[in-house]
Amino acid sequence: MAGRRSGAVAKAQLSARARRLAKANPDQPSQSEAEPELETAEEEDVAVAAEGIPTSGKVEDFISGVLVTASPEEVEAVQPFVRRLVQDYGYAKERIRTHPQHRVRRRPSDERKSYPVDIAVFTAETKHEDELFLLVECKQKTKRKGESQLRLYMDMSSAEFGVWYNGNEHVYLRKIHHPDGSRTYDQLPDIPRFGQRVEDIGRFRQRDLIPPTDLKSIFRDIRNHLAGHVTGITRDEALAQEIINVLFCKIYDEVKSPPNSFVEFRAGLDEPADEVRSRLLAIFERMKTDEVDGFPDVFEERDAVTLPADAIVYVVGELQNYALLRSPRDAIGDAFETFIGPALRGQEGQFFTPRNVVRLVVEGLDPQPGQTIIDPACGSGGFLIVALEHVWRSLDHQADAEAWRDNTLERRKRLTAERYFRGIEKDAFLAKVTKAYMAIIGDGRSGTVCDNSLETPAEWAPATREAVPIGGIDAVITNPPFGSKIRITGAGLLAQYPLAHKWTKDADGKWKQTDQLLEEQTPQLLFIDRCLQLLKPGGRMGIVLPESIFGMPKYDYVVHHIRSLARVVGIVSMPEALFKTSGKGGTHTKTAVLFVRKFREGEEAGGDHSIFMADAKWCGHDSRGNPTVRVSPDGTQELLDDIPTIAERFVAMADWG
Repeated sequence: MAGRRSGAVAKAQLSARARRLAKANPDQPSQSEAEPELETAEEEDVAVAAEGIPTSGKVEDFISGVLVTASPEEVEAVQPFVRRLVQDYGYAKERIRTHPQHRVRRRPSDERKSYPVDIAVFTAETKHEDELFLLVECKQKTKRKGESQLRLYMDMSSAEFGVWYNGNEHVYLRKIHHPDGSRTYDQLPDIPRFGQRVEDIGRFRQRDLIPPTDLKSIFRDIRNHLAGHVTGITRDEALAQEIINVLFCKIYDEVKSPPNSFVEFRAGLDEPADEVRSRLLAIFERMKTDEVDGFPDVFEERDAVTLPADAIVYVVGELQNYALLRSPRDAIGDAFETFIGPALRGQEGQFFTPRNVVRLVVEGLDPQPGQTIIDPACGSGGFLIVALEHVWRSLDHQADAEAWRDNTLERRKRLTAERYFRGIEKDAFLAKVTKAYMAIIGDGRSGTVCDNSLETPAEWAPATREAVPIGGIDAVITNPPFGSKIRITGAGLLAQYPLAHKWTKDADGKWKQTDQLLEEQTPQLLFIDRCLQLLKPGGRMGIVLPESIFGMPKYDYVVHHIRSLARVVGIVSMPEALFKTSGKGGTHTKTAVLFVRKFREGEEAGGDHSIFMADAKWCGHDSRGNPTVRVSPDGTQELLDDIPTIAERFVAMADWG
């Protein structure tokens, strides 16, 4: 991390591969690989954390604060669900027991109370047995065994409600007592919030919806349930298209529902599944045709929700409690990563950028109102959404300083999204996701097009040519496709790009482009050229690239080419684990973020200037996607993520000239 060892600026330590970019003469020989470093005792401890296990093999219990064994059950199910109970459902910690565990009887005569309950929620802080309200079972990993165990616990306790949750799926049950002394169990679409009557499950006013705290686990739950229970839809792409449609119904309903009205996106207690499905389909049809708040230019007439009624009840039940529009994360991006990531990403170099890296790029470029911003490989829109929020914050500050009226601020935000944000994506479904989500948060749909950024502009669709002026963009923010197995061919397409030609050294040892066109080239190199072509003189670019481009001798000509057209402002080396959790198995490709400014009119290459450098050791997760956490002796936890600190220092110290 920048500053963790010797700082995050031009004099900071950086791997030899990244350091080559800063050399005044890129042809000068340099060390090809950094010497291996010996781990300190501290680093060895944290390396254990990088595999998803805190340094001591313990995790802090959210309720009691004590350190408990970091078993998969505890990390993946117990702690996430107990957080949801407190943060999303409103139950007080003082009424919940996790460690030490509450126990229920194995049989009526069992005075020892042999069964430990993972999570127990009580109606009072005294936590007496007869005050047990809800219990959660996480030990059994399969639904059949889990539900059976849950019913047994509920039979032997006073709990009216029960949950089985394994980190991937759930069952919500309510125990019903009958006059003849028998008991039955009803499945619920959701559990009641604190203070909510069971009869009111699913009856939410728009104002009562809450921001979700853990969208990833919610979407993972939905995905795994549908994959295992919906006949005829097993591919992640098909599941993603269905769920994205349902998610937009949810968000559209949030937009259309007045604060005091009950939302239509709901599944109530004992409500027939067919009624829930009919109501959702009605929302979807209105959304496709609503000219003001809907998306007639995004969804086609043939688009439909084909999930069966019981599956829709499951999905609606999981989402109805939440206000996705107030989520601190990109709800659609999270959903997409969960549903389609394992099947699609990585096949064509599509690795979706972690949000901390997106913020590094956006904050580093610092786009301002009135500047045109583009992502020429926009995927599901993560860069564009964060950039739009960044620009909107500048408008908020301007509005405060100049005492704008509220309607003036909202109008300018909408105009900013419409006029200054551009996205190109060649995958039709991804383009639809970006277009729809940009429309939802700021009506930036008109700037997102489905096209191939690398094609000759003459071959672009008219909408693309109109929206994307070559040489007229202020800021490029992107993570283009990369991969050694992906090759771009076609003489007409390749001829546009200097990096699609063969390069040689002249008599003075300087690189020179030849007229010889290569038969093929990797997309990451062509995107460097395309992005520089898009920029206006003085425009800025932040781009994620394989770090090998900046260090392997065979790419020296690429470094020379970049430096002949732009001022290199900074480079941030990323950990190998950054994209390992993306795509189908992810990639171990080590990447770096490159910041450049295209030369202004009359500006020439050369001259001394500082180059910001940083080497991020931690990115917040390991190669399995688990958080990298250091636990101190007093039990407090620290997420090991260097990227936010590097972003702050880059903003403060970058020399844009």
